[in-house]
Amino acid sequence: DPGPQGPRQEGRTRRRQLVPATAAASWARREAAATAHQRQLAEPLVAAASRPHSLVTEAKRGWDSDFVRFEKTPRSTILERLRLAYPESSREERLSWGNTVPRLQQEIGEVVRIDTHFARCTAVLEYQLPMESRRADAVLLLRQGVVVIELKGKSFPTDADIDQAHAYARDLRCYHRDCHERPVHAVLVPTQMRGRAGAERNVHVCGPDALDALVGSLDTRQTGPPIDAQRFLDADAYRPLPSLIRAARDLFLTERPPQLWRAAANTDDAVDHIARIVADASVTRTRRLVLLAGVPGAGKTLVGMRIAHDPGLDLVKRGEHGAPAVFLSGNGPLVEVLQYVLRAAGGAGRTFVRPIREYVRRYGGHPDLEPPEHVVVFDEAQRAFDRAKVADTHKHPLADSHSEPEHFVEFAGRTRDWSVIVGLVGGGQEIHVGEEGGLRLWADAIRRSPSPDSWTVHVPPAVAGSFAGLTVKTSAKLTLDETLRSHRAARLHAFVAYLLRKKPPRAADLCAIAEELMHDGHDLRITRDRAAAERYLRERYREDPDARFGLMASSRDRDLVRFGVPNDFQSTKRLRFGPWYNDGETEDGQQSCRHLRECVTEFGAQGLELDAVLLAWGTDFVLREGKWAIDRARKYRSLGNATVRNPWQLRANAYRVLLTRGRDAHVVFVPRLSELDETWDYLRACGFRPLTDR
Repeated sequence: DPGPQGPRQEGRTRRRQLVPATAAASWARREAAATAHQRQLAEPLVAAASRPHSLVTEAKRGWDSDFVRFEKTPRSTILERLRLAYPESSREERLSWGNTVPRLQQEIGEVVRIDTHFARCTAVLEYQLPMESRRADAVLLLRQGVVVIELKGKSFPTDADIDQAHAYARDLRCYHRDCHERPVHAVLVPTQMRGRAGAERNVHVCGPDALDALVGSLDTRQTGPPIDAQRFLDADAYRPLPSLIRAARDLFLTERPPQLWRAAANTDDAVDHIARIVADASVTRTRRLVLLAGVPGAGKTLVGMRIAHDPGLDLVKRGEHGAPAVFLSGNGPLVEVLQYVLRAAGGAGRTFVRPIREYVRRYGGHPDLEPPEHVVVFDEAQRAFDRAKVADTHKHPLADSHSEPEHFVEFAGRTRDWSVIVGLVGGGQEIHVGEEGGLRLWADAIRRSPSPDSWTVHVPPAVAGSFAGLTVKTSAKLTLDETLRSHRAARLHAFVAYLLRKKPPRAADLCAIAEELMHDGHDLRITRDRAAAERYLRERYREDPDARFGLMASSRDRDLVRFGVPNDFQSTKRLRFGPWYNDGETEDGQQSCRHLRECVTEFGAQGLELDAVLLAWGTDFVLREGKWAIDRARKYRSLGNATVRNPWQLRANAYRVLLTRGRDAHVVFVPRLSELDETWDYLRACGFRPLTDR
């Protein structure tokens, strides 16, 4: 009992008691400080915690019982339970329940009559995936595995129906604790179909009349207990992968991104390693450059956000005023989106997330001004501007003689006692003029600093050679080599890298990777009909209002506007990225990406993600006689002092960005232009599956 002072005062008292004598010890106990802080943040949840225990700790669903009880319970009782569980359900949903529940009861009863060993298995209706809005129509917990059933009131399934059912099974397999080592079967039931229609993409398709035989064939084990329903329905058993935007909001509210069974191993080691470097720098009063490398979608930005928000930094600063760390990015749309969601979560987004240009303007233009942050996180460090680009972009007296890395090394030198620059390093994403200098700029910046010996560089082993002659420490923990963006589709970035070689490989060589991606749940679709692509996305995500899908295209194309793709400079300049990525299809969400009206180019897509991307392929990057050509692209022009070194590589990088933004799917729309016929044929041969008319 905290007494009359209340829990907030208790949290402040504990934090004061936790402050140790040295900064290193402070950092080591940062988790304890975070716990006290989270206790304060959790105060509004006290009312929710006072509700019945089951409502807090169990996943939401409309009904669950063993097979025998499910068959024998009156239909009206089950329907009433469904209505009570989901009072917001539409009239169409309730009519659908009235039609499908009796059929399910009949078929599940037949399963038990065929094999009495199924009697204790569990039927769950309208299972809502925890922390999501998606609901599986039915989940059957058998003895050997799990069956997830999607019901559709039609005679034949569409591509969207099949991919939606496949996604349910994929996500249970990837993110549900009790499904990691068990088979998870996806079953699609068009309720007006009769018999079985086989399987497509490991999704079984059958009419209601054939469901009993199918379920019996999917679970052949005769002994052993069925899956424990209470354990399965534990809300903590399912931990989905957060999108960057959702994670940013949760990060601000909880001081820690949502954890999932795989992602902890992908990001925690890197965060802890960088935390120890920061603690050591604060004790030894030294300066450090830390580079964290990773493939696209590996979680580099989340690591940077975690570092910038870590409450342990408050203690390391020993009570000084001001934010202890800042997350900086030259990616304007990323900054806008993160600030937007952090403000929506109740925080001052600009405190922790700021544009590089703004930071350079403030401290580059005032040489005597000391930055208050000891830790600066620099997003996409390999894309830092060279001197020529800085001269055109940052208008202040020092612009002509400094690259961005030279600026930040100089700023860090002004910071009292110690400083750490954390650079997040991707690859193959340089899309702006003046971004082609790479990590060499950071090595040169330290070499040219007044005291290069005062710097220690911490890098992954693969890039140590770029820093020869400096004090270098390597660690494999500074490499994130598995993508989180695409639900275990760890080879998506490899597939795209092979695809975009100047002379790409034989299509057959890429088909195997495409098959692996499909099996892992990442859908590569293609069509020459934009309306078909839009129908597919709307149908696939109709029951998932939290999903985000949007239209993307290259900024250098000159022909897509004829097909209703607004990728011209004026259209994209007017676009507000915060609402586009974050808002849903509500009255206030008129700029939401889900409307498929506004188009984002590679400049608005980099570092961000959607659940699915509708990519309009332009004539600025076409296959011609087996090689990628860019002669129809809008020409690059020199911008002030900055010149283009390799325009072909910048175009390839643009398409690399556009082809790696989706977590569930990429749907490629190839306009019916003769210039794109060879591109269409090659993409199909590589494993992009055409949308059908069904």
